[in-house]
Amino acid sequence: MSRPASQQPAFNRTALAPGILGAIVLIAGLALVGGEWYLYVRYAVSILALILCVFAGQAKQWWWFAGLIPIAVIWNPVWPISMDELVLRGLHIAGAVFFIAVAVNVKVPVEQRR
Repeated sequence: MSRPASQQPAFNRTALAPGILGAIVLIAGLALVGGEWYLYVRYAVSILALILCVFAGQAKQWWWFAGLIPIAVIWNPVWPISMDELVLRGLHIAGAVFFIAVAVNVKVPVEQRR
């Protein structure tokens, strides 16, 4: 049974799944920092950050780009940025918190998805 048109939601939380997944990857990636499997963490985080950029753009919430683009650059696997391991671990925590914030706050209007 479908809802009447007046009860349809005005927005979708399309960024929820990639945001939570990105936070999980960042927290799990803390155990892999410095190892050979860390390359996969870099790929996942940078791709998920760019996916969240698409959803933030669809929602016209451009201010999220200020955190998502640096995340995509820092965890970029093609041209890796070398930094101290302690700093990288701190960035993992900050990135996970930011991914959750984006996931909860980005709402794409329904008419944008059609």
